[in-house]
Amino acid sequence: MISLNEYIIDQGVIIELSSVGERKLDAKEIYNIINNQTLSLKNSSIRFSKIGVNVGIDFNLEEGKIIIDFYAIKKNNKYEVQLYSDNRYLDYIVIDDTWHFLGGLYEQIAEILYSNKIYTRKELSFSEYMNLIKIFAAENIDFNDNVKEHAKNFKERNIDSLKGLHAKLFDYQNIGFNWLHFMKQNNCGCILADEMGLGKTIQIISLLGSEVDKNNDGHFLIIAPMSLLENWRREIIKFYPSLTVLVHHGRNRTGLYLDLLKYNVVITAYTSVKRDLSMLNMINWDSVILDEAQNIKTPYAERTKMVKMLKRKMGIAVTGTPFENHMTDIWSIVDFVFPGYLGNLNEFTEKYIDDYESAEDLETIITPIMIRRLVKDVAKDLPERVDIPQPIEMTYQEALLYEQERKENIEADLKSLAIDKIQSLRMFCTHPMVYNKNMGNMDVVEVSQKYARLCEILEEIIESKEKVIIFTSYNKMIDIMMKDLNYRFGVSTMYLNGEVDPMKRQETIDNFSAIVGSAILICNPRVAGAGLNITAANHVIHYNLEWNPAVEDQASARAYRRGQEKTVFVYRLYYINTIEEVMNDRIQNKRLLSETAIIGNNGTEQDKQDLIRALSLTPYKEEEYE
Repeated sequence: MISLNEYIIDQGVIIELSSVGERKLDAKEIYNIINNQTLSLKNSSIRFSKIGVNVGIDFNLEEGKIIIDFYAIKKNNKYEVQLYSDNRYLDYIVIDDTWHFLGGLYEQIAEILYSNKIYTRKELSFSEYMNLIKIFAAENIDFNDNVKEHAKNFKERNIDSLKGLHAKLFDYQNIGFNWLHFMKQNNCGCILADEMGLGKTIQIISLLGSEVDKNNDGHFLIIAPMSLLENWRREIIKFYPSLTVLVHHGRNRTGLYLDLLKYNVVITAYTSVKRDLSMLNMINWDSVILDEAQNIKTPYAERTKMVKMLKRKMGIAVTGTPFENHMTDIWSIVDFVFPGYLGNLNEFTEKYIDDYESAEDLETIITPIMIRRLVKDVAKDLPERVDIPQPIEMTYQEALLYEQERKENIEADLKSLAIDKIQSLRMFCTHPMVYNKNMGNMDVVEVSQKYARLCEILEEIIESKEKVIIFTSYNKMIDIMMKDLNYRFGVSTMYLNGEVDPMKRQETIDNFSAIVGSAILICNPRVAGAGLNITAANHVIHYNLEWNPAVEDQASARAYRRGQEKTVFVYRLYYINTIEEVMNDRIQNKRLLSETAIIGNNGTEQDKQDLIRALSLTPYKEEEYE
């Protein structure tokens, strides 16, 4: 029998054993002795528990600082634990004068924390926090990530302090802005992955305005598909006009990096990065923002490699579809915003395969740098209808053909204002193949920037398993879509136009509504634009505009009506610097006046001037395009 003659508990445990003299025993040894021996204690004022206590880890956010807590748990109460003192582990804790051995995964956790120089409650940098999350997840150690949970309701900063913002954000957008601001303060890259239609653009603009206002300076680079450059420019001017902005593309491309430094925000296309990488890298950007960041999902693509070479203090990926086909999609995006965090590609593919379990494991370690809200979760903050204008710039090849048509058939006879000539330009803006049947053997996406944007929008809608109605005025365009979209997206695609028997139109709608998941219904607005209830769809795309806003509004009302249970998103696609932009301006003005505008309906001077302006517009010159 071994008896404990004396003990001292003070920054360690010293036990004098009568048979072996004096030596230090660690907590585990004491625990084993207590449970296996009969002890005779000289002093009974301090008790030794025969039951150890488990330990846990909390990550908390306090006044904008990330704090790690290491604690023992007894009867659901938490007690702070010190890990290390006087060159030895403290593998015990005294609670209410009772000595407790630290059990569970204590040794494993203590080794991880000690190797990261964490001995007690401590403030962490964001990089330290992310690194620990990754290690704990890899070791299957549970932890409470209250920082991640806090992001769901991040209201640290009052959005009203942004005096330059000409908009009122919804509550969830305010949360998103504050989260982005927190990440920027930590110079940590992140992913804004809200579902389509929730206003990712205005959250980014709020962040940029906040940073520029705070520092009286700032240089940010936004990279987007060419079809969205103009939309970004207009949204920045509209919502934060004090920001100086340049579209570095087409006629505004410069060869001098000092020219870029004159602006707070530079917007450019993915295709421009490769050509101008050397010049762009003469600036260490405060942030590089990738819109439609799935454009870099292919790790070995040249575009992806070039974008990742950009000098930046922080990278932000904006995408409604961070994961499309393979786990490597998300690796590539994370590798941009947080380089090296998921290891190299070979290490990643060995660890994460394309299955549910891998996706679940990955979610744990990447959600701290990704915020994603779904429409169904924040619908209470949204109006019943969200209108999303989509101004698009033609490619050079499109613009060249458009300009040829304008000059040959219209400019010479501008004063006649012939409707057929106007119609030819409208047809061209719908799709070059609608205007010229001889182009029928070409790729429908390659020859039309507008159609390419349509496919990008559809991709996100289908990813969300929702339904969409596309309105277009031309049967030829309906034919093109019917042949292409079903094959491209693999979902049911139906149509309603004048060729469909009126008695069978409701049957088509019933079939469309009965489909579980995504489906596409392509409609002529004058055939399906009135009297029909198509509330199974909550996305409406006006692929080409109508002179009469009433026609467009009635078409939108097929989905936006009684019986609709979801927020309706209405997208309006139109080409800038073409007849479509004049149509858009006229429609919007007429709406403001609450009038019905049918072009040429009364022959007013304003009607004529609008038409002359429409027919006089010409896209940029050749040297202004890439």
